[in-house]
Amino acid sequence: NLTAESTVEQNKAGLTHCSADEFARLQQLNADYNAKFGWPFILAVRGPRGLGLSRAEIIATFERRLHGHPDFELQECLRNIHRIAEIRLNDKFGVSPDLGDRVWDWQEQLSHYSEAPDQLTVTYLTDAHRACAAFIQAQMQACGFDSVGMDAVGNVVGRYEAMTTGKTLLTGSHYDTVRNGGKYDGRLGIFVPMACVRELHRAGKRLPFAIEVVAFAEEEGQRFKATFLGSGALTGDFNPVWLDQLDADGVSMRAAMQQAGLCPDDITKLKRDPEKYLGFVEVHIEQGPVLNALNLPLGIVTSINASVRYSGEVVGTACHAGTTPMNQRFDAACAVAEFMLACERRAARDGDSVATVGQLKVPNGSTNVVPGRCQFSLDLRAPSNAQRDALQADLLRALADICVQRKLSYHLTESLRASAAPSAPDWQQRWENAVASLGLSVHRMPSGAGHDAMKLHDIMPQAMLFVRGQNAGISHNPLESSTSDDMQLAVEAFGQLLGQLGNLASVGPNSFGQVPVARTCTRQVD
Repeated sequence: NLTAESTVEQNKAGLTHCSADEFARLQQLNADYNAKFGWPFILAVRGPRGLGLSRAEIIATFERRLHGHPDFELQECLRNIHRIAEIRLNDKFGVSPDLGDRVWDWQEQLSHYSEAPDQLTVTYLTDAHRACAAFIQAQMQACGFDSVGMDAVGNVVGRYEAMTTGKTLLTGSHYDTVRNGGKYDGRLGIFVPMACVRELHRAGKRLPFAIEVVAFAEEEGQRFKATFLGSGALTGDFNPVWLDQLDADGVSMRAAMQQAGLCPDDITKLKRDPEKYLGFVEVHIEQGPVLNALNLPLGIVTSINASVRYSGEVVGTACHAGTTPMNQRFDAACAVAEFMLACERRAARDGDSVATVGQLKVPNGSTNVVPGRCQFSLDLRAPSNAQRDALQADLLRALADICVQRKLSYHLTESLRASAAPSAPDWQQRWENAVASLGLSVHRMPSGAGHDAMKLHDIMPQAMLFVRGQNAGISHNPLESSTSDDMQLAVEAFGQLLGQLGNLASVGPNSFGQVPVARTCTRQVD
């Protein structure tokens, strides 16, 4: 039997008003779920914002989770129990995550602008991209930023000036997306600091330093074969050769910029003087399962991983699958399969390294032909350059040994190499202090993904804060999700960080340290 609270929540979700088809589908799903797992399906039907999931969303979630492994599904049920408890405790004590709700709503509104009606796709300087920029500009103006504008590469830049002339805290993230991506990747790091500036403006408060929030125009490299255009422009890392790159429709980057009213010749003027900045901080959805598995809302990034990528091919001999004995084959695909297992074992040995063969292709492959060629990609990442290089050396040696043993040849082409970007110790400590001040456990973790902070690392100290994602932390996917409660905590942590900087930089009777911004960024209790 349902509790009174569950009955109310299911009523709000419309589950008591199902059509005959919906009811039949739910009944069948429930029977199948119980038969497979042996326990009832558990879902926080109030959803990530607390307003309730639709019947279609509930059925889709039911169908998706029915295919999961029992161990994983048990953990997913426990996570949903935690979410249900969080929502009900908010109700019981009259707590509303107002700022988290605002940040969540901004991202929901921004997701309405897309190149495709049935998915979220926003690539550089398309109509949807320009609409996103206009929305962000409008919200910055409404928040009370002193100046809001768009620079020569398409970044939206908002500044909230200091009480006196001083240095600037730089923050932000990107607003472009991968194709069919999620709503929170990048965008969360724009709206969290915006919420803090809004609260400062409403309270009539100024800090001893300016806040510059940059919504970076491009990070994902989806339309053109260049990534981090937005943050790279601020570090002086913009190659003019990129302007001649063509998109899939034959439009050059230069033409796209000019059509959007941008002046490519001014990009070199965007480079920031690090002497004028305190540093760079970035809030980002984790894009992974770690915080979700630990049931922690926030994590402190210790380093953005070093990485190296290759495209490779193993070459053997294509021959008849029926007439060639197993001990006389030169199977290129089997060699790559053996190498993949070697990658798995070697990366796992480090504990925090990762190795991925994400693409496989057997050219001219056939069901009755032993593969004579097998093409593959290789992506290696580790928290430090030295650890990445050791992983790389071991795996390249393993590939060579496998090919020697199997009498095959191979070749590799390096396509990308990025150095690690360790967090500046004092900035990482500020994030740790901020999270601890909220009564949360401090969890330190590397970032396996690249972020704009990695580019800013070239010219100024940086540190990142991760926010837990739902659905096992999946990202670059429509299932990417986070709760407004976790976003509230991110806003509060950002406010605490501002408070620490204010105390360090403040002078005189009107010092910012006397009015911590976290006080204006806390949950409102009636």
